[in-house]
Amino acid sequence: MIQILTNSPVFKGIIPEVIEDILSKINHQLRSYSSGTMIYQSGDECNNLMTVIDGSVKGEMTDFSSKIIKIEDIETPRHIAAAFIFGANNKYPVNVVANSDVKILFIPKESFLILLQTNQIILSNYLDIISNRTQFLSNKIRFLSFKTIKSKIAHFILDLSKRQNNNFIILPKTQKELAEFFGVTRPSLGRIIGELENDGIIIAKGKKIEILNKERLIHLLQ
Repeated sequence: MIQILTNSPVFKGIIPEVIEDILSKINHQLRSYSSGTMIYQSGDECNNLMTVIDGSVKGEMTDFSSKIIKIEDIETPRHIAAAFIFGANNKYPVNVVANSDVKILFIPKESFLILLQTNQIILSNYLDIISNRTQFLSNKIRFLSFKTIKSKIAHFILDLSKRQNNNFIILPKTQKELAEFFGVTRPSLGRIIGELENDGIIIAKGKKIEILNKERLIHLLQ
């Protein structure tokens, strides 16, 4: 477990011996859950730093038609809802369900607060987590502001191009995953990519996309 924690966002940069010493001085608990177990429900209070030690969980929510929507998978050694431990509304925003048999390390809020006050590396790492989450949500809001699927895809491609610093980009998701991300069927996604190709804006081959006309992609955002 200690070696796994060295790769977790909160304990990043701390050697195993120090992590072991830290845990020996605070309250913590390792719990196991079977695949399919509902670990927390949306609205439950978030009073622990939870780290996936083995296996994975998923965040999901149910819409008004009782349809279950998966938000994200959380793999080892990531934390669960780390940004929701503090604040006036420190509740889980989604249901947390075990994808597989899973082991999770729980550190109570009071103990985690002591770590933030006494260890500068942990404090800095946690602030990075909060900042990264805020930036992610800011980009998500901007993404949702685009009215058409084509404009959302154009924004996605342009954002990847900026991050990869290249007009020749590699998609980080499969076509099925992209379709789920954009909330469309795979045929609909393929049709839109085909239209962008026919218009001479991009060339797409599997997970590889070459941007031929960035100006026209930007125009689709308007």
